[in-house]
Amino acid sequence: MDLFEAAGTDDSGVPQASSTAPLAVRMRPARPEEVLGQAHLLESGSPLRRLIDPHTAGALPPSSVVLWGPPGTGKTTLAYLVAHVSGRRFVELSAVTAGVKDVRTVIADARRRLAGSGEETVLFIDEVHRFSKTQQDALLPAVENRWVTLMAATTENPSFSVISPLLSRSIMLTLRSLETADLDALIARALTDERGLSGQVELDEEAREYLLRLAGGDARKALTILEAAAGTAVGAGAASISLDAMERAIDVAAVRYDRAGDQHYDVISAFIKSMRGSDVDAALHYLARMVVAGEDPRFIARRVVIAASEDVGMADPTALQTAVAAAQAVALIGMPEARIILAQAVVHVASAPKSNASYAGINAAIADVQAGKIGLVPAHLRDSHYAGAQRIGHGAGYVYSHDEPHGVARQEYLPEDLAGARYYQPTDRGFERALTERLDRIRSMLGR
Repeated sequence: MDLFEAAGTDDSGVPQASSTAPLAVRMRPARPEEVLGQAHLLESGSPLRRLIDPHTAGALPPSSVVLWGPPGTGKTTLAYLVAHVSGRRFVELSAVTAGVKDVRTVIADARRRLAGSGEETVLFIDEVHRFSKTQQDALLPAVENRWVTLMAATTENPSFSVISPLLSRSIMLTLRSLETADLDALIARALTDERGLSGQVELDEEAREYLLRLAGGDARKALTILEAAAGTAVGAGAASISLDAMERAIDVAAVRYDRAGDQHYDVISAFIKSMRGSDVDAALHYLARMVVAGEDPRFIARRVVIAASEDVGMADPTALQTAVAAAQAVALIGMPEARIILAQAVVHVASAPKSNASYAGINAAIADVQAGKIGLVPAHLRDSHYAGAQRIGHGAGYVYSHDEPHGVARQEYLPEDLAGARYYQPTDRGFERALTERLDRIRSMLGR
């Protein structure tokens, strides 16, 4: 807690930021109304609202809350806010440095205070996923008996990192990455607020757009970069923060990449075509350009999923599994680690054998449908389960495939107008080579 030593704490023990504390610390919300991007957690009557105002009529507030979300979304801020606004005593432990003895000492002190003066304690544990099972077990009596209000923060899925007994006694609240509009509002506040930069400098539009991309939904990162860039600008006697000042402050050259402009479309086009062209190195280069420019990793993951189906298809069906798993993992993990997951999926898709036969097949089928080549569903394939269906011939003559040799029944499945149509034409690449042989045998059995 060195950042706060110069300014001390308030009456509840919540650390108060000194004038020399980092901008991200000084700009922590003092009221619920100042919290950005987490409105879904602060609705009237929500568990978090009841923690902030425990005297609200209705059910008791939860005795334990697990805050799960990416870095820089406000987990620590919400814990401070609960203690500060509600007037509870605040104690913070870091799971990186605290042991079972520390946990038990805090709980014993909280229990004495509660029994003596009625003073309640908010125990905030940062990175609770780093606690061992024994350390987490030590929290159970305090939560069970409401000796403390536990607020535990984690960037990892609590279902895998927090023990079941503690989870079952807790309310899990999921924080979301800040949207661009939220970050923009935060930056604007930091530029003018007396707790922040107090109007010392302005922020050029080009630098603002670059900062919003770099932040990637992380409020702490946005304010840290802003403070560094402001220091560079002020040191140079400038009245505003330029893109050049921001580049020099963080020692990273800005990648010219306007999400709404040509650079965005050119880079993503080159990325897709490099994967399609099986150039792994080029695909990784364009991936790197998007990552460094602050492109939304979820957007990149979606393009990889599409490429896995459109360009690889059945030549390597596992490519789609990798891409979908990567998209899910990116949403779970967030940046910067998501770059590793994206790279693995990109390498798989780029190096896989290629076939667009599935893609071409559905396009050909859609073209026929749009051209009016539809025809009637053959009578033997129509639904025969409702009353009277069999009287009008539905299902008559249908052959159950599992009763036939090799599980293939020789009957017409396409409408009469499309008999013999072939939409899927597999290649001789990858898994489709074996699939071609199998489909030839099946089509022969079907009489095509």
